[in-house]
Amino acid sequence: MRRRVIATSTREVLKRAAGATLVGAALLTIATASYAGGDVKLIVLKEKGVGSATQAQPFVDKFMAIAAKKNGWSTGKGTYFTERKAAETAMDADKPQFAILSLPAFLSMKEARKLEVIGQVQVSRAGGQEYHLVSKSAKDVAGCKNEKVATDHADDAKFLDRVVAGGAWKVADFKIEHTKRPLQGIQKVIKDEAKCALIDDAQFAELKSVEGGKDLKSVWKSAKLPPMAVVAFPAADKATKDGFKNGLSTLCDGSDAKTVCGEIGIQSLKPATDDAYAQILAAYKKDK
Repeated sequence: MRRRVIATSTREVLKRAAGATLVGAALLTIATASYAGGDVKLIVLKEKGVGSATQAQPFVDKFMAIAAKKNGWSTGKGTYFTERKAAETAMDADKPQFAILSLPAFLSMKEARKLEVIGQVQVSRAGGQEYHLVSKSAKDVAGCKNEKVATDHADDAKFLDRVVAGGAWKVADFKIEHTKRPLQGIQKVIKDEAKCALIDDAQFAELKSVEGGKDLKSVWKSAKLPPMAVVAFPAADKATKDGFKNGLSTLCDGSDAKTVCGEIGIQSLKPATDDAYAQILAAYKKDK
């Protein structure tokens, strides 16, 4: 009789333990699914771009609607910025899970914000992948040194000196004329208000459409740099992060998605890791 009671009690304990384990697993699954399919926020920071945040925002809204649908998120909210300070204020306030960042911004925030690279996006005419010194009269970099150089890129001298220049020059070698509009530097050289202009590939592509632009020649160009980085913040849980990353290469598939990505100018979108930016990060962090 005693043996039967002990056996029965043991079976009850095991059944309760198994039940508790199953309940726990179910709750964990529900919690994970709820968070993975919850409200997801993304910040797009494209510095020095042609066009305003107001013009770009509707396209970001469409993109996030596609991303939310394909990833099973309850909602997807994206916000477009052209200035780093405003973007960082939003990062602090909104705690987004993801961001798409211009290379200089990514490098400056990588360690401080514990960013993890999950992808790369190639956008037509986004700029920032190649830089040129252009001039009407200078023949090479030496012809621009100790001369007035117009640019809207010199607010990040660390990025220019350590990444863009590749040892060919430093910002301090030039008499920098800071400009505010994308084509203003080009126009200053055309008007002989500056000897040279430091511009990126998107601005360089505009030379042919600017009156007098055909008279400007590239006297130096940088090495090709990586495209904009798609990154995850620590706020992104593993399920959401992995799902978004693994689906990047097919995010623009389908007629509606393809149309939206085409409107934005996305040429390619693919998963990536920190390794894709390791060489650039090393150069950026190295004291010279």
